[in-house]
Amino acid sequence: MKIRFIGTGSGKTSLQRFHSSIFFSSDKYNLLVDTGDGISKALLWHNINLHLINGILITHLHPDHFSGLGALIVQMKLINRTNELDIYMHQSLAEVVKRYIYNSYLFGERMDFEINYKVFDIEETEKVEDNFTFMAKQNSHLDIYKKYDYLNKLSFSCISLLFNIQDLKVFYTGDIGTKEDLYLFKDHKIDIMISEISHIDFSDLIQAYKVQSAEKLYLTHISDEDEPMLEKFYLSMSDEEKRKIISAYDGLTIDL
Repeated sequence: MKIRFIGTGSGKTSLQRFHSSIFFSSDKYNLLVDTGDGISKALLWHNINLHLINGILITHLHPDHFSGLGALIVQMKLINRTNELDIYMHQSLAEVVKRYIYNSYLFGERMDFEINYKVFDIEETEKVEDNFTFMAKQNSHLDIYKKYDYLNKLSFSCISLLFNIQDLKVFYTGDIGTKEDLYLFKDHKIDIMISEISHIDFSDLIQAYKVQSAEKLYLTHISDEDEPMLEKFYLSMSDEEKRKIISAYDGLTIDL
C-alpha cells in the first residue's frame, strides 16, 4: 500500500500546490480522499489513470475538498470508464451528494459505469477491502457555521479518519476546528499522523503528535503564507525531528 499526496494546499488557491487530497493505492483497491476544485487536473498531473480509481471518500463539503467531484466523474465518462465507482460519505451527506451529481446532468443512463453510494456512520468500522478499513469521527471544523443554517437543512458532517492498513494505523485529521480534534483517536496507537495546519495552532499540533507518540507526522493543507513559518520551524529542528516531522508536497509518496 502507498499513500500519495495529490494536493497539499489550503483552501486558498495556489500556483504551487493543488487543493488537499490524498490517494491510497494497492494492487486491489485505490481510494481517493477528497475531490476539491481542480482535482481532475491534479490527477492528470500525477499521471493517475482514472480507470483505476475504485473509490472516493468525501470528508466534508467545503469546495476545496468536494467541488471537483462532478468534473472528475465527467472525465471518467469521457474516457469511457466501465468499472464501478464507490463513493463513501457520511449518511447525512448521501442525498446532498446524489442530488449534486444529478444536478450536474450526470445520469446513470448516459454513463457506462455504475456509481455505488456507500454511506457510513460515525465510529463504525468501514471495510474497503481485506486489511484496509477506516473509522470516521465527527470533528468541530464546521461548528462555527451552524448559526447560519436558517432553514435547518444543512448537514455539518466533517470527519477525521483513522485508517487501519494491515494493522498500521494512519490518523488523517482532515480539516479540524480545535486542538481537541487532534485527540479524537487518542485511545488508539497511531503509527502515522497526517494533519492540516491551516485551522489550528502549530504548537498544539506538535504537542498532540508527541503526546500520542506517532512514528511520523506529515503536514499538509499548507498555504503560500505558511511557507516562511515552516521554513523557520525546520531550521530549529534536530536531524531526528526532521526525519519524523515532514512537510508534505504534491507527489510525496509514503510506502507502507
